This record gives sequence, C-alpha cells and structure tokens, in this order.
Amino acid sequence: MTPPPVDVLLVKFRWPERGPVVALRDLLAGHPVARELRVFRTVDADEGCAYVDVGGDDAALARLAVCLQEALPGATVARLATMTGIAGASSGEAAPWHYVVETDVLAEREADFNAWYDSEHLPGLASVPGTVRAKRYRDVDGHPRYHACYDLARPEILGSPPWLAVRGTPWSARVRPAFVNTRRTMFRRA
Repeated sequence: MTPPPVDVLLVKFRWPERGPVVALRDLLAGHPVARELRVFRTVDADEGCAYVDVGGDDAALARLAVCLQEALPGATVARLATMTGIAGASSGEAAPWHYVVETDVLAEREADFNAWYDSEHLPGLASVPGTVRAKRYRDVDGHPRYHACYDLARPEILGSPPWLAVRGTPWSARVRPAFVNTRRTMFRRA
C-alpha cells in the first residue's frame, strides 16, 4: 500500500516572548511549497503549534522543515498526511479554538481504532453544534502517530451534552483503552 502524501508540516515550539506569527508568515511568503499557515497557542502553557499546508517533493519539504527549525530554535517538525476532513455542524463560523488529541494505539487494535474514528467518532464530533471542522492526520515518520483536530467556535463545546454523548458510546469505551502516549491540548488561534 502506498502511503498517503505529506500535505502538512506540524511545527511545535515553545512560545517566544515576541509572537512567532509574523516571523513564520515572512519566512513562508513566496516559499514554493508552502500553501497556508495556521498558528495556535496553548491556553495553559507557553507552547505553540503551526500547521503549514504544503505541496512538493520530499527534498523541498525537508528544506522547508530546516528553515522552520532555524526560525524557531528548539522546534520540532512532523510530516503529516491528511486522513479525513469533515465540515462541522457550524461550518462557516469563526473557529478561534483548536482542540487536538494526539495518540498512538496498540498495534493489535489499530484496525478497530481507525474504523471507529472514521465511521463513528470523527463524524459524530463534527456533527456537534459549535464544531466548525474535524480532521485527522497521520504522522508519517514519528509518534504519536495519529492526530485528531477539532476547530471549535467555543471551548465549552467539549463539555456539552452532544459532545459527551459521542464520547460515551460503547464503541468509544471499547477503543479508548488501546490509546497509548495520548495528549489532549486546547489551543487558541494566534
């Protein structure tokens, strides 16, 4: 099976005293493989992440990754392939909040995990009022391997009855114990 193409570089970094948004935009302006930039800052720590939508060959992506790490010393760059993207129930609304679940999964449970995410979990959370977009990515090189991202109109959507109902299904209860190296983070658009 041919792996899906890398279409996003995920840059994780410690938030500098001077915001990184302008520096990243300047760096990426006119870069031949960079298509779009989205920058977020965690709500409870001095961490940031930037998604750079890209298109190009591996050598060009590697050069861009080096430039990003030089612009943000200590940053890590992950190469992601989009697995699924779904417009949410609130598609078209502003989405200043970005919730991310990063995880690996036990190898023997991976098929069930992916079937659950693709057919129940991601579509269910996308259908919750206040969800603007839901996407899944796979890290093609490293770990955590899976990234689920939800662009939200408001942060309290995570505790809403419709969101909790999707999280509380029998299939969810069966799959969740197979998660390994899981990290959940709420970000705000910078």
